[in-house]
Amino acid sequence: MPEYYRHSVSVAGVTVRDDGKVLMIRRRDNGALQIPGGILEEDEDILSGLVREVGEETGYQVAPLRLTGVYKNMKIGVVALVYRCKLIGGEAAVNDEAAEVLWLDREAIGLGSVEAFAVRVTDALDSLEPVTRSHDGTSLL
Repeated sequence: MPEYYRHSVSVAGVTVRDDGKVLMIRRRDNGALQIPGGILEEDEDILSGLVREVGEETGYQVAPLRLTGVYKNMKIGVVALVYRCKLIGGEAAVNDEAAEVLWLDREAIGLGSVEAFAVRVTDALDSLEPVTRSHDGTSLL
């Protein structure tokens, strides 16, 4: 590890509609199914970054409700903060990051996402307290 090592911090939102479906994107770069989010800008606070990232990737405006989990990708040193969010407006819009904007049920997310990302949705839906997990980008460790 280099003498001066800094982690990247990302944020992501688990936004749930009244019918229980969760807002997801299909990434344009690798086709992966994930909750919307991304790396915080250096001068950006956490919740503003979360709202920005979800909006940029989906076209929807959300309001963060609570932190549901902290996840570290041990291979690349990214720490992700995941929040449960409430939909407050907007409409689906694909862009250079998201090839599709989808509303999916829990089963479809479990089948379409790798374990390291599907668990973020499960944790946000089921856990009363924030969880902490480590993964390798695909599987939990």
